[in-house]
Amino acid sequence: MPIYEYTCRSCGHTLEALQRVSDPPLRECPECSTPSLVKQVSAAGFRLKGGGWYETDFKKDSEKKRNLADRPEPAKESKSEAA
Repeated sequence: MPIYEYTCRSCGHTLEALQRVSDPPLRECPECSTPSLVKQVSAAGFRLKGGGWYETDFKKDSEKKRNLADRPEPAKESKSEAA
């Protein structure tokens, strides 16, 4: 569940609330009891476990790296064979 930051327009009090995304936003300030709370925009915090890279964390050892440069070029048809 995300943590939302709120600020009261009346008294300036700020608070954080742990809420579901589907929960309605808080309205009443716990300090001054007015319905003046406004949700603030804040940075999301998350942590990647491991290196966070496909090559080092998720790719199976049996899989080989695919490189288009290593593929053999398809045989080109000459104009006489195509006609």
